[in-house]
Amino acid sequence: MHPILPSTTQHDSLPEYTKAQLALRNGQDRDEIWVCYEGLIYDVGRSRLWTRGNHYGHWAGQDLTDELHRDAPHTAHVFDKFQVIGRLKMPPNLVTANQTGR
Repeated sequence: MHPILPSTTQHDSLPEYTKAQLALRNGQDRDEIWVCYEGLIYDVGRSRLWTRGNHYGHWAGQDLTDELHRDAPHTAHVFDKFQVIGRLKMPPNLVTANQTGR
């Protein structure tokens, strides 16, 4: 399943981070605790629910889109309270496929 890309007009100016850069922000390797959902990267480090980079079996530092679509008891609006700090950099083949609708 390909990630669902959000409307980019309001997020175009945000920095892009690779999966490797995101992985370092897992609450273990660095103090930063970031998660990705639907192409956007959120800073969840101030939430007591993400202490040490884990929230009910979901680990920070990764794209949680598929996991949360599958088994989260809440809606995506849970991310509204967190700061969007960047976008997940998509590999060129996924960017092309998403732009052409394939």
